[in-house]
Amino acid sequence: MSQSPAQPPVAKRVPTSREHHGDVFVDNYEWLREKESAEVVEHLKAENAYQEAVTAHQEPLREAMFQEIKGRTQETDLSVPNRKDGWWYYSRSVEGKEYSIQCRVRAVDSGDPVADWTPPVVEAGVAIPGEEVLLDGNVEAEGQPFFSVGGAAVTIDGNLYAYAVDNSGEERFTMRIKDLRTGGLLPDVIEDIFYGVAFSPDGTRIFYTVVDDSWRPYQVKSHVLGTPVTEDEVLYQEDDVAMWLGFELSADRRHLVVGIGCSEFSETRLLRFDDYRGGLSTVISRDEHVLYEAEPFLLDGRETLLITHNKDAVNSMVSLVDPAELAKPLAEQHWRTVVEHSDAVRVNGAGVTSTHLLLSVREDTIERVQVLPLAGLGTPEQGAAVEPAFDEELYTAGVSGSDYEAPVIRMGYTSYFTPSRVYDFVLPTAEQPAGELLLRKESPVLGGYSAADYVATREWAVAADGTRVPLSVLRHASVPQDSTAAGLVYGYGSYEVSMDPGFGVARLSLLDRGIVMVIAHIRGGGELGRKWYEDGKKLSKMNTFTDFVAATDWLAQSGWAAPGRIAAMGGSAGGLLMGAIANLAPEKYAAVVAQVPFVDALNTILDPELPLSALEWEEWGNPITDPEVYKYMKAYTPYENIRAVDYPRIAAVTSFNDTRVLYVEPAKWVQELRSVTTGPEPIVMKIEMDGGHGGASGRYVQWRERAWDYAFVADALGAVELLPGAGLK
Repeated sequence: MSQSPAQPPVAKRVPTSREHHGDVFVDNYEWLREKESAEVVEHLKAENAYQEAVTAHQEPLREAMFQEIKGRTQETDLSVPNRKDGWWYYSRSVEGKEYSIQCRVRAVDSGDPVADWTPPVVEAGVAIPGEEVLLDGNVEAEGQPFFSVGGAAVTIDGNLYAYAVDNSGEERFTMRIKDLRTGGLLPDVIEDIFYGVAFSPDGTRIFYTVVDDSWRPYQVKSHVLGTPVTEDEVLYQEDDVAMWLGFELSADRRHLVVGIGCSEFSETRLLRFDDYRGGLSTVISRDEHVLYEAEPFLLDGRETLLITHNKDAVNSMVSLVDPAELAKPLAEQHWRTVVEHSDAVRVNGAGVTSTHLLLSVREDTIERVQVLPLAGLGTPEQGAAVEPAFDEELYTAGVSGSDYEAPVIRMGYTSYFTPSRVYDFVLPTAEQPAGELLLRKESPVLGGYSAADYVATREWAVAADGTRVPLSVLRHASVPQDSTAAGLVYGYGSYEVSMDPGFGVARLSLLDRGIVMVIAHIRGGGELGRKWYEDGKKLSKMNTFTDFVAATDWLAQSGWAAPGRIAAMGGSAGGLLMGAIANLAPEKYAAVVAQVPFVDALNTILDPELPLSALEWEEWGNPITDPEVYKYMKAYTPYENIRAVDYPRIAAVTSFNDTRVLYVEPAKWVQELRSVTTGPEPIVMKIEMDGGHGGASGRYVQWRERAWDYAFVADALGAVELLPGAGLK
């Protein structure tokens, strides 16, 4: 690869000075931000041409990996039907087609609650009597460069279906409404909306969000069907540029719940549908600096608020509040404890059905689901929590759907080597106090896949400050622990996002070539509670990067990989991580793949006009107003810290229409890297000209993108051949 005769494109240098807090930084490539410039577009095309030339020899490996992904995937498949009101909703996928097809069939009630919530048997590729197609993504995507659905909703009576579509990758959607009785579209068309749509319970209104010029959702609007869109009501507008906005219907659909917040505090506002003109009421003001979520519901017939909050509880807890208490100052309000605070257990969220409290908690890095009966909730008679039991050490389980009146909750389950499962958990009763876990489906994996061929273990790296960092180590069972294998370290470490165990078909193509994969659960993520997150943000952000290097050192010393055969991979904020570790310890990596990488973070966050910049201040600090934050960020942000060293081979993978991490960040980064590196390894940028933050749309295109990334890694590590007996059977 390093012997390729292809020459990288060299962007002209146009010095631009940036001055903050007395510090002057000269940026030679800021001109690449001009997205409409023909010169910029030609430069990006030249980057793609260079990348294609340099990696052309990897094409057979990419094709092999693509065929492995395809060969293990049941292409004609369907989801488990999910009941909502009088219908079962599900999606079909069809071999050869890029997008799913949304369908439904009418539900039949027998009077037996569990039987009525048992999904009908639907076969892949076989239509069932009465099946209706709501939306065929393949028809919608025809002739479009990109296709993504950003939200869908059905009225309670099942007559109207709203859906929002993006054809550019910019995450601005157009909403249309279909009359399912006739198949025709209503004249109501709403342009430029953000994720999420919902009908009012009576079906006369639809709610949606709108983003401002920096792509921040800032308005919740209400559209009355049949009226001009220009007359749509702004229910709420959030003017604080550092606050995010969203909405949902309460579980019992009596309220619209508007959530406003950042990573450190929040505010919930409620709208009663039976008193629509009464407007929004605030639960706890943001001025109290409490991070919380509120769910209004009826407990023993009384209006009650279920609040998951961090008031005097860093890992959060769950309380009940009588709405009348909210009129008092916060310190004088009486809250009843449902789930007390624990240093060892992070409470992620809570919800309700008509009979039970649903709880999501994280303990020892693993997310768990617990349920408690509403009877006696918040009193000395409160029942014990019941938790569905699973038999693996490293797994992910979560509520994927619940209906207020249903006797079951829908759950998703997966682990590193257990394909996705769908369960219905029958909620506990006096007759069945432990509830019952009913397996509805395990996603099929073709090609002779056997979980017994692979091993996942929990290991621990030790950071420089003595902190133990959890690692998930994945490998093919036949890999010897003799320090000869190749290794890949993957990480993210921001926004309290946890890298939870999950099955990945594409990942098998790496493991089958003897690559040992380490998922590093570094600080800045949420795996070990709120403090784990706080110890990897703002003025503690360096811990994220040094934890990742410690994970790399663990792998190099473990016997599972040769020190010279280790690569690194991460995306978005994990792409910032990639840029940081490439500067910190370039000698430890044979290759780095940075996907949609946030490598020009300081420059971006210094400009509040850029998409989502102001929202980042709660994560990284505000370098505009705080000289200490500016100095700290400048010491680690990848673009400012490129130095004259032998960098490993690097691939920056991005999309032209990404609104979260602009293409200009990796475009500038690779130019500066090439101009400064003292080593021979190529540095390439692959840019999808029709994609967004998640890359291109369409499953086959996405499989090819994943094959490209993995082939780049495998080629750099000299791990292109399948292990004996591994691969598709």
